[in-house]
Amino acid sequence: MTAEPFRADGILRQAGSRERYGLLDVLGVAAVVLDSDGRIVFWSAPAEDLFGYSAEEALGKYAGRLLVHEEDLDLVISLFAEVMATGVSWAGAFPIRHRDGGTRLVEFRNMRLLDHRGAVFALGIAADHGALRRVETDLALSERLVSQSPIGLSIQDKDLRYLTVNPALERINGIPAEASRGRLLRDLLPGLDADYIEGAMRRVLETGRPLVDRRTTGRTPADPDHDHVWSVSYFRLEDFGGQVLGVAGAVVDITERHRAAQEAERARRRLALIADGSARIGTTLDVKHTARELAEVVVPELADVATVDVLDSVLSCHPVAPAGGPALMRSLALVAASPSPATRTADLPGEPVTYAADRLLTECVHTARPVLVPHVTGPDLKRIARDPASVPLLTRAGVHSYLAVPLIARGEVLGALDLKRTRNPLPFTEDDAVLAGDLASRAAVSIDNARWFQCVRNTAVTLQRSLLPEDPPRLAGLEVASRYRPAHAASEVGGDWFDTIALADGRTVLVVGDVMGSGIDAAATMGRLRTAARTLAVLDFDPAQVLHHLDRTASGLEHYIATCLYAVYDPARGECHLANAGHLPPVLVRGSRPELLDLPTGVPLGVGGVTFLSSTVDLDPGDLLVLYTDGLIETRHDAIDDRLDTLLGLLDGPDRPLEETCDRLLAALRTPDGRDDATLLLARTLRAGRQADR
Repeated sequence: MTAEPFRADGILRQAGSRERYGLLDVLGVAAVVLDSDGRIVFWSAPAEDLFGYSAEEALGKYAGRLLVHEEDLDLVISLFAEVMATGVSWAGAFPIRHRDGGTRLVEFRNMRLLDHRGAVFALGIAADHGALRRVETDLALSERLVSQSPIGLSIQDKDLRYLTVNPALERINGIPAEASRGRLLRDLLPGLDADYIEGAMRRVLETGRPLVDRRTTGRTPADPDHDHVWSVSYFRLEDFGGQVLGVAGAVVDITERHRAAQEAERARRRLALIADGSARIGTTLDVKHTARELAEVVVPELADVATVDVLDSVLSCHPVAPAGGPALMRSLALVAASPSPATRTADLPGEPVTYAADRLLTECVHTARPVLVPHVTGPDLKRIARDPASVPLLTRAGVHSYLAVPLIARGEVLGALDLKRTRNPLPFTEDDAVLAGDLASRAAVSIDNARWFQCVRNTAVTLQRSLLPEDPPRLAGLEVASRYRPAHAASEVGGDWFDTIALADGRTVLVVGDVMGSGIDAAATMGRLRTAARTLAVLDFDPAQVLHHLDRTASGLEHYIATCLYAVYDPARGECHLANAGHLPPVLVRGSRPELLDLPTGVPLGVGGVTFLSSTVDLDPGDLLVLYTDGLIETRHDAIDDRLDTLLGLLDGPDRPLEETCDRLLAALRTPDGRDDATLLLARTLRAGRQADR
């Protein structure tokens, strides 16, 4: 006959099953019933495990003689009699004799029973003493761990209602344990993301997979005015039979750790931004390019919209200390992380604009101090905008935080970096102001270098151009065209020159030279040599003699040396006399066949002690003579012979107008970086008695 099933906790279980479902099963609690004579009349299955005797061996036997050692028998009979007579229960640990002959210490609880006929029985409930003590210790330890743990612990049933919370979770939630029992998290803590948390717990219940160290942010009644960050973990609780009881949770407040990690991450990003700025800002000596590099570095890492504005006086190389009142500024760069109405409120790069005295950017320039507005208000927008019409656009763009930092280099205020946040929800902080100031300082030095570079370059170019002939004179028998292109770098401007000199007898002097040096000093040296060459030309010296005198002149010019090609064309004889002082050979184009003239090269002017030689070349009408400096030919990566072949190839073809030929050669041979001056002088012979049209 099968045992009847019974229900416990809503789970149908079989009474006769030997599976271990609960605490009594873990302890192996045995039940034994004795009649009034001390005979065993009931014997449970756990009793067989505990004492070693089967029911057949135990039933009907005197319990004392079966289970008790001889020396303890009188005591047991006395205790049994007292329980049966008085009904007072007895409990304690007692040694018993196991079937295997050994002794077991067993925890007993004995009590008297009466049936409906008045018969008296004794019920003995027994468990292994060691197992019971282990369970008691585990329970006490578990209770202490839960109650004293600094980690918030909770148990929720399968409906996610709180069954218990420990004191730490009471402190975290700000809600007593009594008020939590039977309620859902969403009802107790509306300041948390209940959908996410309860959804996570349901997945744990369904799958059995623990959820470990997930972060959630919110507010609880314990601190309703501040956000906290918690690390939460959940795992499914099951009984010994694998039946799901609910879900257990562990909560740790990691707010301080989270803030420290955020600060460390911000510091890392600041250092990365500074490193990025160091690598990307100031890569060229161009003011506008440097300003744009600064704006591109800070967007979007530091700001959503950035502009770089400088004082107009700075670009004109006439610095003026900023004072009160309006400021004449020039916008150099505008960068936005995404299309925004805020960009339509910025001044267009390039044109000078007067900024009102009450504008925050003007205040930044006048005071040479950062202007920080963490939370922008309506009145602030009026001082940020360039005009009243721009205020609605800034509002629509969502400008909520503003920062302006001055561009200061070598103690001089150059302008300001203007930053706005629209999509980034965080306000600018003092740390942001320090970071922006550091980047602005680095950029300001580069901008200052670039603007002085430009000023020096402009001065050198102006001096250079002032020393070169403006328009060739009317020449007998020659048509000429020329070009001069300064170097891109200021320090490399100033050494090249050319000249055309009409002599009284109808001859023409053609000169091309290159001072080996750069800058204003080289330009000045070039001017002296050009003046000396013009003076010597009218003395009717042979080209070699002219170079000899120029060599003596160059020797006294502070260690400067120069290359020079000096030519005299005589249209009456159809001859050209040339002398070379270390210069590149000229090209003669006769018909459509260009060739390099093979002339004695000589040494550069200024070396001294070397004889120069003159050569004579016959020129026919229509012949073209091409004189140039190395800035047209030489590059860093190409062999000089290859470049000369390229020059000859460009001249090989049908005749073209000289102006067109000049432009064609420059376009093909001049490199974009232009690291050296380039001079080009073309002279084409005409029929006798004819002059070039001018």
